[in-house]
Amino acid sequence: MAMSSSRRQMTRREATGQISGALTAAFLAQSCARDAETELGMTDLVEGVEADTKDYLPNPLLFSDEKPVVAITQVPPRKTKREGIDFAVREAIDLLGGMAEIARDKERVLIKPNLVNSTAADTTAPEVVEALVKLMNEAGRDVRIGEGAAAASPNVRRLWKGFVCRTKDAETLNGIQDEVFDELGFRDLSERMKVRLVNLHVGDMVRYAIPDNYIFRDIFLHSELHDADLVCSVPMMKTHGLAGVTLSMKNFIGAYPGQVYGTVRSRVHQVASHVEPSGTASAIVDIVKATRVGLSVIDASTAMQAQGPSTSMGGELVEMGLIVAGRNALATDMVGAYVMGFEPEEISTFEWAWKAGMRPSRLDEIEVRGKRLETARRPFKRAVVVPYREISPWYGPAC
Repeated sequence: MAMSSSRRQMTRREATGQISGALTAAFLAQSCARDAETELGMTDLVEGVEADTKDYLPNPLLFSDEKPVVAITQVPPRKTKREGIDFAVREAIDLLGGMAEIARDKERVLIKPNLVNSTAADTTAPEVVEALVKLMNEAGRDVRIGEGAAAASPNVRRLWKGFVCRTKDAETLNGIQDEVFDELGFRDLSERMKVRLVNLHVGDMVRYAIPDNYIFRDIFLHSELHDADLVCSVPMMKTHGLAGVTLSMKNFIGAYPGQVYGTVRSRVHQVASHVEPSGTASAIVDIVKATRVGLSVIDASTAMQAQGPSTSMGGELVEMGLIVAGRNALATDMVGAYVMGFEPEEISTFEWAWKAGMRPSRLDEIEVRGKRLETARRPFKRAVVVPYREISPWYGPAC
């Protein structure tokens, strides 16, 4: 990037940092990081949950001084959707060194798409996941596809304010995930490619003790996320009314298991809102730290702008025809957000990741390969971002 652009970024970063620092200080002073209400909320979330305790090891990719690489590739418009996406995903992985290198010494892989609901326009294209499964199969890896969707007909109440309710009921959680996998074509993909589907909401759980987390010092995850040697985050590129953008890090909100935290994750947001306004950014950083995310592939074949993360909320589809991929989730998301017209300093998730010591902290610390960053950039219509507490009365009440 040009020197003048770097200077502008630093100036914005300093200004944004002062504002963010003041807001953070105010919220921490108000709540003392963990007030009695927050403690009660966390106790209520995890009460009675059985899980094996596992040792926590920080993900080295997220805390490394090594310059990360992010690839941007074009989906060829004259190919079919499946052929074009397959071409762009393969090119992106090759630019990162190839799947054999990315998955070196890693036998078991879990792919985590963003399947927030059963509406195809709101979710990761199955063609992107299929392309990754092919590459991992060619590299001889054992692959699974896992997700914990937020909403489907079993927890939709059309006459309720907010429409979607929160539940920990295993039967309902299975019904939600079955419907989402079926409606979006992932059941068919699973059967064709002999890949197991995993409902991250229910099943055997593990517990990590992470003493420097912001919100949840004990994080509960599905055992499949623990057992995976490599976790691959595959989100759809979207704007978001709480987080500004939803990319590979925000995708892990779907890794908070419903049988522990409730689907829709409204209680997660509620507890996190005692520490910072979005009720989202800090909780994202907490859960990302608990995963072995080592590959992020952002599906920007068709993206979403305006009031994402769903078309029902006012999101508008944008034909981008891009794939953005990297091994470092934060770096990949910083590039993805910039492609959407955001400066990294504008995204609260990145600010909280930097406070946690994650790297990189600037775009000029990232090596971008493939399509040039400025050529790929297309400013999106932005979501109106509101503090979580403003929407909490109708966001995910108990079923």
